[in-house]
Amino acid sequence: MTMIFGIPVQALMGQLLVGLINGSFYALLSLGLAVIFGLLRVINFAHGAQYMLGAFVALLLATHGGIGYWPALILAPLIVGLFGAVIERTMLSRLYSLDPLYGLLFTFGLALTIEGTFRYFFGASGSPYAAPPSLGGGVNLGFMFLPVYRGWVVVASLVVCLGIWLLIEKTKLGAYLRAATENPTLVQSFGVNVPLLLTLTYGLGAGLAGFAGVLAAPVYQVSPLMGSNLIIIVFAVVVIGGMGSILGAIVTGYLLGIAEGLTKVFYPEASNIVVFVIMAIVLILRPAGLFGKDV
Repeated sequence: MTMIFGIPVQALMGQLLVGLINGSFYALLSLGLAVIFGLLRVINFAHGAQYMLGAFVALLLATHGGIGYWPALILAPLIVGLFGAVIERTMLSRLYSLDPLYGLLFTFGLALTIEGTFRYFFGASGSPYAAPPSLGGGVNLGFMFLPVYRGWVVVASLVVCLGIWLLIEKTKLGAYLRAATENPTLVQSFGVNVPLLLTLTYGLGAGLAGFAGVLAAPVYQVSPLMGSNLIIIVFAVVVIGGMGSILGAIVTGYLLGIAEGLTKVFYPEASNIVVFVIMAIVLILRPAGLFGKDV
């Protein structure tokens, strides 16, 4: 059996795959957080609950509507995004002129309300959600066995992250969004509906969380607590990458997922804290984050 640093290659590659899958979810969720913070300056603590909502919407569509995985992959993010847009327009938008702490407290309360509601109706235990038959099975790569669905998660995450980065950084709509963040009055004077842009931005961030939830549903148990178990790590990813940095959120998400996977191989006892150790080191050496800009 081939060994690397005394570790069997199959075990090492297996943990790298686990790290890459976790990194895919970290990247998608931190991307949504970065979009919302970068353009709205809101620390969205409800992001984990919106991730959970995406998984539950897919599950409910399957159990009560007979709607399979592929339609749910489109419908669930749209439903969660619409829910987020309604929340932004009716409640969150009233807090923009206040201290950012009010937005954080509001989204924290919203997360507790959503999670509490789902725990009341569905309990704390998880429910399985089957992957589509077309993504079943696996591929033997020789040095490891790759489950097809896990590979699909990584590819889908990469494609969506790249698409959102191109949308924000390279399109006219993205330019409007960035300009509306810097000087909303000037942008509005050119006839741009800035409140609508902000609503769409929050809806986009919530929809990304919902998309990640649908991807995660066949991998993990669909549970009301699945978002709260992940959101603290995702916030750490955003801080390390640089608050509001789109590229930083994507790159850091994947790198930290891989770092977490490697730690499980070489020093398993530290796997639960490695992300926070890295965050502490980065904040000491570069307080603005790896891709953030110093004020």
